Amino acid sequence: MFIKTNITASIRGTVEKYDKVHPLLKAIEDQFQTSDKALASTLIMQFSSLRMTGVKGAREHIMRMRDITARLKTLEVDMSESFLVHYILNTLPSQYAPFKISYNTHRDKWSINELTTMCVQEEGRLIMEQGENGVLLTVDKKKKDKRANWKGKTKCNPKVEL
Repeated sequence: MFIKTNITASIRGTVEKYDKVHPLLKAIEDQFQTSDKALASTLIMQFSSLRMTGVKGAREHIMRMRDITARLKTLEVDMSESFLVHYILNTLPSQYAPFKISYNTHRDKWSINELTTMCVQEEGRLIMEQGENGVLLTVDKKKKDKRANWKGKTKCNPKVEL
């Protein structure tokens, strides 16, 4: 009785009436069974279309890729760690080009964990670089405004005593 009250009416209507729980759950499971091949195909499509967006960050991007890989592995679709590292590097945006070149020129091969650590560090460096560029743009704009006020006036150089 308890199970009948917790199963929605739309599901109860499509399944025959059972006196025991086990046959009822088996009938429901059979009704909602999915094909492993279809699921693998869907996961491969998701995996191949993933690109890193700046909103989530490098760690989140790599974790999503690893999650899909783990789900594919349960469906007996294996990928080597080396392939995964190279594929993830290829899904990074163009700002990571020097980082990719650096990886390709080193003899060491990174594990997924090392790649994650390095990508997060590179992401931090890129964020700092963007912040510095933003400050430089702001300073340049202020200098430009000050130059307009000084037009036609002479500027005194301060004397520095040594």
